[in-house]
Amino acid sequence: MRVFTASLGTETNSFSPIPTTLDSFTSNVWHPAGTYPESSHMTTAQVPALRAAAKERGWTLIEGLCTFASPAGPTSRHAYETLRDHILAELEAAMPLDMVVLGLHGAMIAEGYGSCEGDLLARARAIVGPDVPIGAEFDLHCHLTPVLVENADILVGYKEFPHTDHAERARELVELTAAAAEGRVRPVMSVFDCRMIVSAPTSRQPMRGFVDRIQAMEGRDGILSISLAHCFPYGDDEEIGARVLVVTDNDAAKGQALAERLGREFYAMRHELAPPYHTIDEALDHALAGEGGPFVLAEPGDNPGGGAPCDNTEILHAMIARGIEGAALGPIWDPQAVAFCHGFGKGAKVRLRFGGKAGFTSGSPVDAEVTILETVKDHHQSFAGLTVALGDSATIRVGGIDVLLVSTRKQAMAPDMFSGCGIDPLAKKILVVKSTNHFHAAFAPIAKEILYVDTDGPLPRDYRRIPFSRITRDLFPFHPDPLGLD
Repeated sequence: MRVFTASLGTETNSFSPIPTTLDSFTSNVWHPAGTYPESSHMTTAQVPALRAAAKERGWTLIEGLCTFASPAGPTSRHAYETLRDHILAELEAAMPLDMVVLGLHGAMIAEGYGSCEGDLLARARAIVGPDVPIGAEFDLHCHLTPVLVENADILVGYKEFPHTDHAERARELVELTAAAAEGRVRPVMSVFDCRMIVSAPTSRQPMRGFVDRIQAMEGRDGILSISLAHCFPYGDDEEIGARVLVVTDNDAAKGQALAERLGREFYAMRHELAPPYHTIDEALDHALAGEGGPFVLAEPGDNPGGGAPCDNTEILHAMIARGIEGAALGPIWDPQAVAFCHGFGKGAKVRLRFGGKAGFTSGSPVDAEVTILETVKDHHQSFAGLTVALGDSATIRVGGIDVLLVSTRKQAMAPDMFSGCGIDPLAKKILVVKSTNHFHAAFAPIAKEILYVDTDGPLPRDYRRIPFSRITRDLFPFHPDPLGLD
């Protein structure tokens, strides 16, 4: 069997001040055909899964370009069309094929393209024809647009937030697409529009139990796969919103009924899905009054995993003003400050300006006398079996607060982000991490308590504050009950 695979993706924040260009891809995850390494990225997890299956079953695997840009603003038309056409040319050159398996994100928006993945799939379908199964793996923060469903045979999304299951979902996708190619199943996809924009971490109830229950349904009674597309709340597109996808073995009626039932259950939990958010002072007061530590304060409002610059200083200014001791905060993206620290060297005491630079939501820079505690070349952190680059990094001390500065814009994912740059996270009373929920899997085991803090960063937790312009249908929370269940 001849199989083609490629990956293309980013998560587009329509309101981010950071542009997504061709260089955003080539400088991040960039693996031209034949150069893919043994390790994988979330949106390229299908490659190792396909390699293993090809070796076991004697398939011919043709690997195309695999690339991903860190979340930021809309992708330039030039960048998207260049990458799209490159992959499509590789696809056409690989013909004839028995199946196609792609690693995508699902929330990529470019100039002139509301759904890049939908456009890519439609063009891929035109090349391979109606009889070659196309499967694709998606981030659960995707926009499950009709054009995606129309042009794929099987879509499988991550179930976990934080996204710790990308490798498992990739193996599931490969198995289902192969079964379709071999005629063992006839996949039919059914979708229900939940008409809501939500944040739904699976690290807490009620989502934990809901996802566990959904997973138990798969592989029984003709139900091949179930995915929850949570949507990406900061992508300005008319198709934004949570949806439920059910893939059955040739039973559209069953799939649609189940998608609607699960979708209405998902919708009914909409007020309970997001964790409670605290003001900065509420969170700091609570942590300082508590025994032991570390108290982990998550700052989703400046999460670079959602396209934020990751240099907002509001919470740091508040901590400095209060004279807080025994705390650490990170990461702050400031390549210039990192370069200065590397130039001054470990142990130096200098006047430094850092943070508050990338955009009007970044706050004001911090100007302070700091001690450079550590400098590290090519720093990294871990996440769900992956190595995530942070670039050259430095740790500075401002009063009683240790601050991690990085040159590669990534969110906090694991305590080794701190420990690898001279900070002992277990010795801190307070750890502030710039992340929405990907930090949770690795930080929860060491945390005395986790508190979510709403700041003035560019990713407001109240979605009604986002200046959408393209939404045309009623969605929660803009409408209190668009499905009329209350």
